[in-house]
Amino acid sequence: MRYVIIGAGAVGGTIGVRLGAAGRDVTLVARGAHLDAIQARGLVLRTPDGTVTGRLPAADGPDDRPLPADTVLVLTVKSQDTGTALATWVDAPVEGGGTAGQRLPIFLAQNGVANERAALRLFARVHPVCVWLPATHLEPGVVVANGYPHSGMLHLGRYPSGSDDASRAVAGDLTAAGFVAPVRDDAMRWKYGKLLGNLGNGLQALLGADIPEALAARVRTEGEAALAAAGIPHTTREEEAAERGDQVQRRPVDGEERAGGSTWQSLARGAGSAEADHLNGEIVLLGRLHGVPTPANAAVQLAVRRAVRERIPAGGFPLAELEKMIG
Repeated sequence: MRYVIIGAGAVGGTIGVRLGAAGRDVTLVARGAHLDAIQARGLVLRTPDGTVTGRLPAADGPDDRPLPADTVLVLTVKSQDTGTALATWVDAPVEGGGTAGQRLPIFLAQNGVANERAALRLFARVHPVCVWLPATHLEPGVVVANGYPHSGMLHLGRYPSGSDDASRAVAGDLTAAGFVAPVRDDAMRWKYGKLLGNLGNGLQALLGADIPEALAARVRTEGEAALAAAGIPHTTREEEAAERGDQVQRRPVDGEERAGGSTWQSLARGAGSAEADHLNGEIVLLGRLHGVPTPANAAVQLAVRRAVRERIPAGGFPLAELEKMIG
């Protein structure tokens, strides 16, 4: 199989370089200075075991040539960029006829739970991937992956449920590339559990490492209540910890710990957008649909948008202001 990694940032870059190092055919999709750096020097992946440079083909989107029929699309952009990415690739022609949306499997290795439904409107073969992969992308052409001894754990399945031969084949390639890649018929249950954990991403982006425990607990409690009201099953912290064990520990890279999660990185890079509307915002949506108050998650949404708009540095949002917004 040939892999096209759509979004060669922290997650996509780690997956792409690891697959390439394992001998798989990989093309990276990126943009701007990051794409320029990859095309000029390759994608540098720094890990606890050392540094490897993936000298892989890179582009900013599909070209006029039909995609090989054995292509697997792996979507790793932030959720706020999903719509644009799907629209860019859905009508790409495939060798032998048809389009990517009609014929090719697309694996969604993203935080949040709304991407799969959006993809299924356009793609016939949608595969959720629950991502536990501690990595950072702040510098063009460079990704730092702190996971050890495995770079990450990636639960794969089929959307809305089940699994298939493509799930198992991709899991096999990921395993060969050094990931833990369980195939699960309930992959979305794992993604909803991950969503609860990701509700703290916005808090970290706003406040840095010094997050009051009561505030972190409140956003998660609201999330659990909203999922319960909606009748949506999810994994528990205990189940997730037992599954991971010591397979994906966070280790320093060149003496440095991981600076922050995905939302923190968006603010740190000045990316111009952040994913809180698809993380905390998912809980707010479910709360509004099912009559569950979610003021803390709504405040995090609002504050992250303000931080993006006003270019407030990562970790620089006043705690007193956030507490006032929560009420």
